[in-house]
Amino acid sequence: MTVGLWLIGARGSIGTTVSAGLALLSAEAGAAARVGMVSELAEFEGVGLAPLRDFVIGGHDLAELPLKGRAEELVQAGVLPAFALGLVRPDLEAIDARVRPGVRGGGRAEIEQIQRDLRSFRYQHGLDTVVVVNIASTEPVSPVLPVHESLAALDRALDAGSEPLPASAVYAYAALDAALPYIDFTPSMGAAIPALDELARARGTVYAGRDGKTGETLVKTALASMFGSRNLRVTSWSGLNLLGGGDGRALADPARAEAKLASKARSVHETFGADVSAPVHIDYVEDMGEWKTAWNQVRFTGFLGTPMTMQITWQGCDSALAAPLVIDLARFAVLAHRNGRVGVLDELAFFFKDPLGSTEHRLDHQFRRLVTWAQNLADPAPAPAPAETSGAGNVGWPGRTMRNHQAGRAKGSA
Repeated sequence: MTVGLWLIGARGSIGTTVSAGLALLSAEAGAAARVGMVSELAEFEGVGLAPLRDFVIGGHDLAELPLKGRAEELVQAGVLPAFALGLVRPDLEAIDARVRPGVRGGGRAEIEQIQRDLRSFRYQHGLDTVVVVNIASTEPVSPVLPVHESLAALDRALDAGSEPLPASAVYAYAALDAALPYIDFTPSMGAAIPALDELARARGTVYAGRDGKTGETLVKTALASMFGSRNLRVTSWSGLNLLGGGDGRALADPARAEAKLASKARSVHETFGADVSAPVHIDYVEDMGEWKTAWNQVRFTGFLGTPMTMQITWQGCDSALAAPLVIDLARFAVLAHRNGRVGVLDELAFFFKDPLGSTEHRLDHQFRRLVTWAQNLADPAPAPAPAETSGAGNVGWPGRTMRNHQAGRAKGSA
């Protein structure tokens, strides 16, 4: 099975690390290179995940710096190993030739442009399917509008020439309307509106998100079970994040940071209660480059109300933490799609700060659910290659069997 991995933000730090990483993994036989990949754990052997060598990468981006140039910067920053450039340069150049100009938002014309790019990519490389993953910069918070509440209302607005969607939701619409899996690794709107949940179900495809869980929130959700199982009462959980790079520059904008801050606070409030104080601050520190530091202070009470404090410092490289998860998510999404799953993949909550379709944030609970779900899935034969159709709004993409809209809504924008 040959799988397309279409990255929104393909030339960024995460996208470049994904591309370089898959190229290295295809050349390297050693298990050490696969450290950080959840899908490579023993629990997922034999479940039918797509082999890493079967992925072909393309994408959209507004940036013009080629992948090779970005990879050189990542080597200088210590993100990619120095020996990597010589090995992956041909792969990066080939991927770069498949990166198309991105969109900043829009309406029906932009959706059709994206779908033409996806269709060309799929048929040019003979791909069985394409997974679209949004790893672009965080958008400012987009309010859920009345036209977002149903697919019929959204389609009427698009057909009338309106532009009611931010870029992340334009990409989500394009992918889901083409019956392709969509993953939102950002806290942007993406598919998290009722109209796009309805679209995914109608086209018979899957989506998941939001906001990849790579550092501070990973620690929070891991510790949540400890406090709960020991019957310790958390009274506040404060966080300070220092980061550089493109993500840091983007989040220096308060409008963009708002979505990220809401995503980070959700796990505390939904695990310990809305009355628990959970202030989070994000500061851009330019000379930190690709690295980030998160400091947390947890205030809690124990037996007889005795007050106590835990302090945690987390330091890491976001691109190296995020890239393997992007590959994991693509593999699990393809597995679900091949097995006939439709709608939101809440079983993938393990990977997200703000998981769509789930309020469970305890990391151990999420992991057990992921393992059970994956092991229970069969591995059917690949679907036959699609034939061109002329369905309205599908721009020549074949939809899978149309299904009646089922009850249930994805969580709206934070």
